[in-house]
Amino acid sequence: MSGLMAGMFVAILAGTVVANALPRIIADLGAGQSSYTWVVTAELLAMTATVPLWGKLADLYNQKLLLQLSLGMFVIGSLLAGFSHEVGLLIFSRVVQGIGAGGLTALAQVVMAAIIPPRRLGKYAGIFGAVFAVGTVAGPLIGGLMVDTSWLGWRWCFFIGVPFALLAIVLLQRTLKLPTVRREVKIDYLGAFLIVAGVCALLIWVSLAGNQFDWLSWQTAALTGGGVVLLAAAVYVESRVAEPIIPLDIFRNRTVTLTTIASLLVGVAMFGGTVFLSQYFQISLGKSATVAGLMSLPMIMGLLVSSTVAGQLISKTGKWKIYLVAGAALMTVGLGLLSTIGADTHFWVLSVYMAVLGVGVGLLMQNLVLAAQNDVPAAELGAATSVLSFFRSMGGTIGTSVLGAILANRVAAEITKSLEESGVPAGTGQAAGHGVPDMTTLPEPMRVIVEHAYGVATADLFLVATPFALLALIVVPFIKEKPLKTTSGMERLAEESGGTAGAPAPLAGAVTKTGTETPATRDS
Repeated sequence: MSGLMAGMFVAILAGTVVANALPRIIADLGAGQSSYTWVVTAELLAMTATVPLWGKLADLYNQKLLLQLSLGMFVIGSLLAGFSHEVGLLIFSRVVQGIGAGGLTALAQVVMAAIIPPRRLGKYAGIFGAVFAVGTVAGPLIGGLMVDTSWLGWRWCFFIGVPFALLAIVLLQRTLKLPTVRREVKIDYLGAFLIVAGVCALLIWVSLAGNQFDWLSWQTAALTGGGVVLLAAAVYVESRVAEPIIPLDIFRNRTVTLTTIASLLVGVAMFGGTVFLSQYFQISLGKSATVAGLMSLPMIMGLLVSSTVAGQLISKTGKWKIYLVAGAALMTVGLGLLSTIGADTHFWVLSVYMAVLGVGVGLLMQNLVLAAQNDVPAAELGAATSVLSFFRSMGGTIGTSVLGAILANRVAAEITKSLEESGVPAGTGQAAGHGVPDMTTLPEPMRVIVEHAYGVATADLFLVATPFALLALIVVPFIKEKPLKTTSGMERLAEESGGTAGAPAPLAGAVTKTGTETPATRDS
């Protein structure tokens, strides 16, 4: 579990650690605004698009070897990024990092389901949810500290994950024992290409629309049209091949379908809403990058505590649906409360609002994966897990892009309105909200106007994100609560294949194939 958690941590860190360091990186490499966008987008594209592929490979090949391969790719990408002296190599290295991170995101949860029965999986899923939270929210803080520390610098934003990845490889080699299931393998190369190409086209559109080109433009028509055609072709191919990358019949399972929809909505609400908090802290509240990272701690702690406690209670009682419903409700309330903030909101009020949101996400996010893994055949564990991760990541990408465009337009409109009320002609690029302003260079009257504009605009983002959380609250109660299985994925796979060859002995506390209890189960 330590090796899996270290791998998950570096996967999350890869996407978040550069948030506060990017302005310095781009300036040092002499690149422009388009490069700024692609340094972020390249990693996200590669990670999101390859998650289903890694999940399918996990159902076909040795999962331990795949996990170590993805860690190796992450190490190579991180070293290339850290030693980059021009932006082209940096963007390429981010793609390599993203492919490795995609494998880690999917495989860590697949391997966990393979070795631990769902009934005992709750407490471990809670710990993984906490690791996810720490990596997501603490990444920008770590990046800010690296940039602000003169004897380190931005290159250590990439180097810092390497020791964790190497440690994970060693720990997994020494401790993880998985049988190799040998069977005839047919890789659906055409389906894989169509899925990756279609997803990339749509992700490029939502990442660049509103920044590099207008939402209503020929680029939008080309990317959305091309993406839809490619994905339609992928569905046709996947419905006819023997070993599809994403088995379409998996969506006949009601639990998988509903948890997938909920994961998409969680991605939009959580990532789309919270990614702009750091900018709000720095611009509207006037805090430094490091302090902005520290101000996110209430959300981290809320997520950390709720995911860990809920996991322990699920493992103890076997009941999980109540935590999904409570999590969706608290996430909706938290986003609604954050929609009331402004430039003059006290930090203790913000802390309460962020903690409510963190508790809700902690109860919901990992337990959606648990519900899906409990309700699919062991042979489809990889596909089901990766589908949920894929749609959550897609939701986050869409939410971040769309809400970012809303933020830019809202800031510009609010600044223009304030200037007109003051009798000053609305004008210049930064002042009108068309770029992120350097608050230290603005005169006092203008600084007050910009702080107010970002406060109002950030509140509006949470107001827009709240209905997505509300939709998740509507979807989650329709997930049918089923008893958590007491055998691991490997044991279930052996049962489904009609034999026990290569399967390990039942874990302590598991129910054997004959239905009798082991002493640990009886005692508990």
